Amino acid sequence: MNETAPKQSVERMDIEEILEAIPHRYPFLMIDRVIDVVPDERATGIKNVSINESYFQGHFPRRHVMPGVLIIESMAQSAAVLVVATLGPAMAGKLVYFMSVEDCRFRRPVVPGDQLYVHVTKKHRRRNVWKFSARAAVEDQTVAEATYMAMILEDT
Repeated sequence: MNETAPKQSVERMDIEEILEAIPHRYPFLMIDRVIDVVPDERATGIKNVSINESYFQGHFPRRHVMPGVLIIESMAQSAAVLVVATLGPAMAGKLVYFMSVEDCRFRRPVVPGDQLYVHVTKKHRRRNVWKFSARAAVEDQTVAEATYMAMILEDT
C-alpha cells in the first residue's frame, strides 16, 4: 500500500472529485458532496435526497422512504472517499467491499427533501481491512448508525 499518502485535511470535495475518487456511478452514487475530510480519521458525506431517485418508484409508492441499505451504502461511499484521502491518489477508483455491518440501527425514515449528513470515523485498520463507525443525520437528528468493516481491493 502507498504509506506516503498526504495527511492534510480537505475541506470539500465536489461531485467531480468524488467521481475521481470512487468507482460508483448513477444510479448508485449515494453521496453528492464531501465536507471535512481529515485523512486517517474522519469524513462527512452529504446526500441530497430527491423525489427523482429511481428507488422511490417502488419504495414505497404511498410513503416514499429511502431504503435503509442505501443509507448504509452512503456510509460506505463516504468511507471510501476517506480511504482515498488517506492513502493517496493511487487508490482512486479502487473497489471497497463490505465485510460486515454491525450494530446497525435506523432511528427515523429519510424522505425526499432531506439532506443526509453521513459522518464516518475510522476505528482501526489492519493492512487492507478497515473498520469504521458511521452516523447519518438529517438536521442534526440521527437517522441511522452502524459499525462496519470493508476491504480495499488494490488489484482492480
